[in-house]
Amino acid sequence: MERLRSRITIGVVGPHDLVERVVHVGAGLPAAATMRLVSAPYAADSEAPDKLGKLVGKVDAVLFTGPLQYDLAMQAGEIDVPATYVPVSAAGLYSALLRGARHGLDPARISIDSVCEAEVAEAYDEIGVPTAGVHVCEHPRPGSVRGFIGFHERLHREGLTTAALTTLRTVATRLTTDGVPVLRMTPPVSTVRRAIDTAALLGAAGRARESQIAIALVSLAARPGHGGAGDYRQQELKLLLHRSLLVDARAMGAVVAAREENTYVVTTTAGALSRITDGFQVAPFVERVRADVGVDVEAGLGLGRSAREADANAATALDRARAGEAAAYLVDGEGAVLPLPAARREPSDVVRRPPDSRAIRVRDQLVERLGADAASMVVDADTVAELLGVAPRSARRVLQGLVEEGLAWALPPVRSTHAGRPRRPYRLISG
Repeated sequence: MERLRSRITIGVVGPHDLVERVVHVGAGLPAAATMRLVSAPYAADSEAPDKLGKLVGKVDAVLFTGPLQYDLAMQAGEIDVPATYVPVSAAGLYSALLRGARHGLDPARISIDSVCEAEVAEAYDEIGVPTAGVHVCEHPRPGSVRGFIGFHERLHREGLTTAALTTLRTVATRLTTDGVPVLRMTPPVSTVRRAIDTAALLGAAGRARESQIAIALVSLAARPGHGGAGDYRQQELKLLLHRSLLVDARAMGAVVAAREENTYVVTTTAGALSRITDGFQVAPFVERVRADVGVDVEAGLGLGRSAREADANAATALDRARAGEAAAYLVDGEGAVLPLPAARREPSDVVRRPPDSRAIRVRDQLVERLGADAASMVVDADTVAELLGVAPRSARRVLQGLVEEGLAWALPPVRSTHAGRPRRPYRLISG
């Protein structure tokens, strides 16, 4: 089931206790009604990439409970949604040092992991404790975590520290087993709040980018000696192109309309267009049209904050496609130009949605009742009303339905000297 689009959905990935803490803090935020936190806890850090994979496509952003979890996911592959993490900072030191003081631990002789030295020095300066006996091991990369245990154990074994402060549950568990006094630092509520707010902003920004207007201009490639209005084969190709484009358009929730002599415009959103182009890595429509119709097309894709901007960018991209070597070009809202190669697919990979069976029956019924006039396959609302015995208004709805199913193509209105609605002819497309 598609998630509620009225709320920003944030996936929370990390150890059970920290995920629970983040979700609890999020429930108390003033903006809780505008967001939804989805828990993705795990027992071992190695599960982070798998947990992330199950969230992608269901959330607007991902919030990791710490930098380690974020780094592990990044190491496994690119994160496909906006992501951030609850930072490790000196703010978490204060409560840990206070708890340590209650247990008789000397804050001037401890080892600390994950927090950078500058922040430790600043925190100790504020509480007036010297740092000469404080040892710090920062977290520059995931691999450094393996050294945290040895770092703490060595210092304690040599009598240089009275306790260890760590952000990681796995490190704390191992040190406890080895007899090293240990305190676990957890992020304070203020830090968690800021991280949730950041994730929500990232999710909202990502959704805004996804909902940008996207326009694709798809044109039949020029053929020497062809393309005039009287070229019957060219007209037939245009009808078949329209039907082929409707297949992908339905999947995107897009609208297809004729633009000029041999061009159609497909209007959708950046998110929908991204999904059928593998994240703007391959050209849309090109291979489907080649498989369905057996001809080449040129495609220009445009993104923009408005329909006018997207349309202008699409026109620029189509000009590049006509002059360039790629199957299609994309021009985004910043004016950047990206060539998109065709995605080679076997015919068996092309999924075609057949027209609705009721629409096919209506089309066949019209062709049959046209009789000798069926050779031209051109009708209008009055003709359909007479053939089917319905009112002209119903006949127009029938014709529009045939157009949407790719079984008819609207021709230019016929000029008339009489007042009233101009006659709109439609060409029926045979199976």
